[in-house]
Amino acid sequence: MSLSRFRGAIVPIALLVLWEILSRAGVFSPIVLPPPSAVAMKWYSGLLPGLPYEPGSQSYLAWLFSGEMPHDAVASLARVLSGFLIGAGLAVPVGLLLGTSDRLYGLFSPLLEILRPIPPIAYIPLAIVWFGLGNPPALFLIALGTFFPVLVNTIAGVRQVDSIYIRAARNLGANSWTMFRRVILPAASPFVLAGMRIGIGTAFIVVIVAEMIAVSDGLGYRILEAREYMWSDKIIGGMLTIGILGLIIDGGMSRLNDHLLRWHRGLER
Repeated sequence: MSLSRFRGAIVPIALLVLWEILSRAGVFSPIVLPPPSAVAMKWYSGLLPGLPYEPGSQSYLAWLFSGEMPHDAVASLARVLSGFLIGAGLAVPVGLLLGTSDRLYGLFSPLLEILRPIPPIAYIPLAIVWFGLGNPPALFLIALGTFFPVLVNTIAGVRQVDSIYIRAARNLGANSWTMFRRVILPAASPFVLAGMRIGIGTAFIVVIVAEMIAVSDGLGYRILEAREYMWSDKIIGGMLTIGILGLIIDGGMSRLNDHLLRWHRGLER
């Protein structure tokens, strides 16, 4: 572990130790705020499969992920990735189209500025009316939460391409397709990838709320269930799992950005 990472771990570890001491001393009620050790034990027990492994009944991998926490984590992650792919898959081409056409941008910009500030959570009643219960409304909300960050960043990236690059390409005889593929798209890619990183973070926020309303599994559903029974250790364990998944996804997005933008950041080796 590098020195910087060790320093970064000092504050979280100190807070955990202080939390444990205060909880054991009775400063906090174990129902309201259980000690970290109790949360860790609950989290670990949720990782364990509910039944012993029986060869032939199912694959070992399916048995390994049959515990409550892995099952819910996989369900939430599948919804996040599916909704993100739908939202980003729609936002990127629409953003590229609006960014390259002043006429279309002027036509649709007022509508986008009206819809963009509306939080995806406000669409929950309509999502249930339109799609019923289950995965469809959850995917709709996640895709909606992903769509606007990616769209806005894509439009901004295209419209902020330096005019020097445009004039240079035209002087070299580049046609419209070559201009788009070799100049506009590479120049806008840092903005597009930044929007995707924001979008995946928004997707994690939306999936928890959507699972509390529309579905019967996932981390959001499990946290809501734990609230009904005052299982604070289970609530915090679910929150911890969300944080871990978000950290892994964000780290993967960061590495992908660094890999795709080596030319932009001077990281070529």
